[in-house]
Amino acid sequence: MNSYIEKFKGIHPGIILERELKKRALSQRPFALSIGEHPQTLNAITKGKRNLNTSIALKIESKLGLEEGTLALLQTFYEINKEKKKLKQNTPNLSILRKSLFWDTDIDQIDWGKQYKAIIHRIFERGNELEINEIKQFYGTAIINEVINNNSRKPYTVYSLNKNAALQHD
Repeated sequence: MNSYIEKFKGIHPGIILERELKKRALSQRPFALSIGEHPQTLNAITKGKRNLNTSIALKIESKLGLEEGTLALLQTFYEINKEKKKLKQNTPNLSILRKSLFWDTDIDQIDWGKQYKAIIHRIFERGNELEINEIKQFYGTAIINEVINNNSRKPYTVYSLNKNAALQHD
């Protein structure tokens, strides 16, 4: 089981199931009926549109002769992978950004996608080099250059002017 899980870790178990059924020349509909499930349910699982619950996973594993828990573990690893991607994409590393930069709002409630212009302006006006580098990594140089170059706001300090100039040379 360990090699099976390592091989398919992070992939939706329905995709693995579909592959396994094809490999064994089994049709989805008769297989679904043989384990007491609706064919539509199994189809949604194999297309990755529905999660595989433990009950169905046990039925499938028993019928296919897979070790108990294999598909349930694959489902868990898939969900972990999905959550990691969400966390990675949704926010920069908040341990690097000082909460005092966002004194007027709750930093955990910021929509980093929608409010990117205001965030970039604020970090470049008031942030230190570490914070600026974190924002550069999170948004990418192209987006930051676009926001900075289309800046209708005036920088607050000479220091922020230097930061803007430094960005142009990166």
